[in-house]
Amino acid sequence: MALGKRLKAAYAAVDTNKAYELKAAVKLVKDGAKAKFDETVEVALNLGVDPRHADQMVRGVVTLPNGTGKTVRVAVFAKGDRADQALKAGADIVGAEDLAERIQAGQIDFDRCIATPDLMAVVGRLGKVLGPRGLMPNPRMGTVTMDVAGAVKAAKGGQVEFRVEKAGVLQAGVGKASFSEEALTENIKAFIEAVTRAKPTGAKGTYLKKVALSSTMGPGVKVEVASIQA
Repeated sequence: MALGKRLKAAYAAVDTNKAYELKAAVKLVKDGAKAKFDETVEVALNLGVDPRHADQMVRGVVTLPNGTGKTVRVAVFAKGDRADQALKAGADIVGAEDLAERIQAGQIDFDRCIATPDLMAVVGRLGKVLGPRGLMPNPRMGTVTMDVAGAVKAAKGGQVEFRVEKAGVLQAGVGKASFSEEALTENIKAFIEAVTRAKPTGAKGTYLKKVALSSTMGPGVKVEVASIQA
C-alpha cells in the first residue's frame, strides 16, 4: 500500500533499529499520528512466557490514570435491583435470558460484559460466542460481581483488560494521540506495572523482553525497557 507524504515523513522520523527512551518514544508516536481521526495509541509487549502452559498465562485488569479516550459499551447480566443499579451507573444494555437470546442471535454490540454470580448459569451457555471475543465475564477480572455499579463505572472510566497471546505477545490501547505526552506516559507506565505485577509463577528468565508503541496508522517505535521501569 502506498504511503501518503505525511505518513512517509512520520516513518522517516523513526529509526527502526533504535530503542528510544519512553518520553522520546511517546513524542515520536504523537508526532507520527497524521490521520484525520484521533488515533489510538497502543503498546505491544513481548513477554518471556509461553501461554500454552497454565502457569505462564498472563491476564489481568488495570485502570489507567487518564482513561483510554474510548467510548466503552457495557452489557450487564442482572435482575431486579442490580439491573437498576447497572442502568444508573451507565450500562448500555441490561438483561438476563432476554440478553442471552439477543447475543445468541448475533447482536453483540458491546465491548465489556459483566454479570452477577446468580446469572452465570445463563451466561455460561454463551461461552462459545463470548469466549473467542474475550467478552466472557470472569470473577478474577472483576466482571462477575454483585457490585455491578462499580464494575460498570470502572469499565467506563478507563479500565483495560489484558491477556497474553500466543508467542508471548500482549497488546492494548493506552490512550489517544490527542492525549498529552505526560498523560500517555502515565498510562503506559501504569499498564506495564500492572502486567509486571501479573507475572506468573512459571515465568523464567527475562519477563519483559521488548516494548513498542504505535498509533493506529503510524509507525512502530521501540522503547528502552529500562526507561519504563526507572
